[in-house]
Amino acid sequence: MFRDTIRGLDKLFKTDIKPPKIILVTGPPGAMKSSFVYALISQYVERTGEFGLYTTLEERVESHLENMEALGINLSMNMQISDLTDLRDIDLLVSEEETTNYIEFTERMIMHLKKQKGDKFTTFALDSLGALYSLMENVENLRKKMYYFFRILRDNNLISFVVMESSLQGKSHLLGNEGFLVDGIINLGMERNTGKIVRYLQVEKMRAVSHSMEKHALVVGVDGGIAVLGPVLSV
Repeated sequence: MFRDTIRGLDKLFKTDIKPPKIILVTGPPGAMKSSFVYALISQYVERTGEFGLYTTLEERVESHLENMEALGINLSMNMQISDLTDLRDIDLLVSEEETTNYIEFTERMIMHLKKQKGDKFTTFALDSLGALYSLMENVENLRKKMYYFFRILRDNNLISFVVMESSLQGKSHLLGNEGFLVDGIINLGMERNTGKIVRYLQVEKMRAVSHSMEKHALVVGVDGGIAVLGPVLSV
């Protein structure tokens, strides 16, 4: 159950997230977006014996794992971590002469793993959508491309988490109205409370799930690396 993976997450979710779902995880730099998604999937597949794919386009696998280890977040053997090197080297990709298309690359990796793992492959993460856009040579008809990509994720019955950075003021860097295409939006943010910066988690949207819309404090350095505390009181 996803609501039981990170300590305190059941304070926000009264019912669980069921596939297929595409969930946008937004927030400014330092809000723990990558860490939250990584911890969520890793602990979920470890408990269930299912399989997950975490694709990072912003850093190498080794660097990402070092950051997670520093936070006390363990890697499940049931989760594969891939970066740009894996996407470029996988045998299923197009030839070097063809135009680089990272959306297509990611789709092919998903299809490859679905054939290998079957129904055990249940969870996917893309970190991040902004990095994907920056790698795309042509962003025309972006909404159409993302609609097709998200359809692939749904057709494979995956619960997918897509990381998207926003500014400190909460303004997202969306280019193709992704908020209308996804099933859920989880916002991770930071605000000043009694002189301290408090990280928080807020579920803004989640189709077919009963959830709280209050901001809940998010802390690091606990068992499992991350925990959700009670509602954030504005001062």
